[in-house]
Amino acid sequence: MFDKELVKNIRAAFPRAVKDFNGRERAFFDNGTGTLVLESAAQAEAKARIDCSANVGGIFDESKSAEETIETGRQVVADYLNAPSLNTIVSGESATTLFFTVSYALGKEFKGTENVVTTELEHYANVSPWNELVRQGKIKEVRFARMNKEDGTLDLEHMKELIDSNTKVVSVTSASNMTGTKIPLEPVCKIAREAQAYFLVDAVHHVPHEPIDVQAIDCDFLVFSGYKLFGSHGSFMYSNVDYLESLKPYKVKPSKNYGPAKWESGTRNQAMFASIKGVMDHFLWLSEQVQSQYDGEFKEYAENKRALKIAMDAIQQNEKGLSKTVLKGFDDIPGLLNILNVKVYGIIDTNRLNERDPTFAFSVDNTPHEEVVKRLWEEGGIAARAGNFYSYAQEVYNQLNVIRISLVHYNTIEEVRIFLKTLNAICSKL
Repeated sequence: MFDKELVKNIRAAFPRAVKDFNGRERAFFDNGTGTLVLESAAQAEAKARIDCSANVGGIFDESKSAEETIETGRQVVADYLNAPSLNTIVSGESATTLFFTVSYALGKEFKGTENVVTTELEHYANVSPWNELVRQGKIKEVRFARMNKEDGTLDLEHMKELIDSNTKVVSVTSASNMTGTKIPLEPVCKIAREAQAYFLVDAVHHVPHEPIDVQAIDCDFLVFSGYKLFGSHGSFMYSNVDYLESLKPYKVKPSKNYGPAKWESGTRNQAMFASIKGVMDHFLWLSEQVQSQYDGEFKEYAENKRALKIAMDAIQQNEKGLSKTVLKGFDDIPGLLNILNVKVYGIIDTNRLNERDPTFAFSVDNTPHEEVVKRLWEEGGIAARAGNFYSYAQEVYNQLNVIRISLVHYNTIEEVRIFLKTLNAICSKL
């Protein structure tokens, strides 16, 4: 795990990691809804908003600077994902918007007999766009591969059974936003390739936790959101360059018929591209702090691509320590699980940390979940959340309201211990 000095410096990069804007010390455990913002990202966004506010396409400096900011932003996202070119990176208002954009473009190619295969672990951003194609008569049905309710993992054999000659899209999340359970993308990709189907990945929940390589995944599209990665709102999508050019998204006539611009409706927000560059600068800094531990690793990547993989791997290893503390705490604290009124969803085995992100959904019987969240805040200074997280998995568990904590690399073991101690106190009084 990160040493204390590095943790201190990481938290210093986030103006609200320790205290909120009212000056209250608290532990921010609502990162799955949206992470705290890096100071470098916010400053870069503000500077671009002021200095590069002109639209692109002009001969004057403000316009040229806006173009450069957008191009640089595309390049750093391409580096982060190991995409082959900055021209494979599309931006959008949100991940949901990008999924609808792709679904509409694909729908133009279908005849109404096709099916889409997804999973029961999905966020609705990767469900509703495909259901909309059914409603429009563009495809016949959406099929859901089963989730093993015991540990929240995907039933790959059931997914294989759902595939037939009419399967044209396989679209999956990389990690459940309810349980944090990862989906093994390599075998899912193999299933999609054997079916000659498009393969899409929703990386929104997973993107701040682990290195992502779209070429290794071999996906056709991958989507994530900037505000889930310490930056501004907005989203990014990697697209296979062949489909970027051949598919026909909805667009206005005068806009370009090639490249990312073909997929982007309206004027680009250059400040969003500046913000994501600020995020990547933080990861490059983090890589410098830990690179001595990675002398022989990630050599297949060059320069910034390698540095970003090192940073994200270090984050992943650190977060495993956080996850282990959470799970052992749920299991070890006297009176917590033993009182039989707390259920943790997903993988709880600390020997399987590679299979999950540090996101934990749980329920408390006989107590409104909003009351538990309120008391976590008032008694422990824990910023958590209860409710429906637009997760299809919650319907599978028949739990439309759950409590969720979700951690990232600026969270600490000390914060986790305060959470566990507070939750134990709350449950002991029920």
